[in-house]
Amino acid sequence: MQGPHILTDPANTMMEKQTPRALDRTVDDAELAKFAAIADEWWDPDGKFRPLHKFNPIRLELLRDRIADHFGRDPKSARPLDGLSVVDVGCGGGLLAEPMTRLGASVTGIDATERNIEVARVHAEQLGLTIDYRFATAADIAEDGRQFDVVLNMEVIEHVADRDAFIADCAQLVRPGGLMMLATLNRTPKSYLFAIVGAEYVMRWLPRGTHDWRRFVRPSELAAPLRRSGMSMTNVTGVVFNPIKDQWSLSARDLDVNYIAIAEKPETATTGSQ
Repeated sequence: MQGPHILTDPANTMMEKQTPRALDRTVDDAELAKFAAIADEWWDPDGKFRPLHKFNPIRLELLRDRIADHFGRDPKSARPLDGLSVVDVGCGGGLLAEPMTRLGASVTGIDATERNIEVARVHAEQLGLTIDYRFATAADIAEDGRQFDVVLNMEVIEHVADRDAFIADCAQLVRPGGLMMLATLNRTPKSYLFAIVGAEYVMRWLPRGTHDWRRFVRPSELAAPLRRSGMSMTNVTGVVFNPIKDQWSLSARDLDVNYIAIAEKPETATTGSQ
């Protein structure tokens, strides 16, 4: 997944298990199979993940700036995320984990597709990057009691079996005072036209069936489970594609297709009411 990252600790029990929890309620085997089938193409900018390669610079800029602002860093410095811990949930082949590492963060990348983790490890090792990649789910890592300054949840939530449970698992990974960044697709007529008909059938950017429009998520459908998990959604930014210029840009108003939400956990974490 990321859906829309290398060195491992041999003593870590999650790596010894080699499988995410068999009964994890958020895992959808059919969705995992889609990405396993194309895992070897993660780093081909002209392959099946071409849209993510085009999308990556603009979302990375937003993540860098929002994280730096939250933690009082200079986003234009060489390593603005120095000293911060980041977990990339559904890290895929490492398209975000690698640049986040270069920005100074200590990155853990997890994915429920084993082949994705294998591809990510090899690529990072070839570039001399140290990233802790694990074949695991958010629930696995939460069970170990680990927490991070930043949880990245990018293009994953529209592929899980239980959205609210997945958000709750990810929220457990956010330390008090930390952030969760969620990128997904809005469930609107426009997103059906652009993300399904346009991207999969007309432009053929993605294999047909990559997305199920019924699983797209309205911002309000993120806010409620986040609140129940002790977090508050503080910002939502649209990411808009211009087919004439063949480029992505950020928009404060156009949330109709792609968007990135920012959620904060207070320093004194509490579980929200129903």
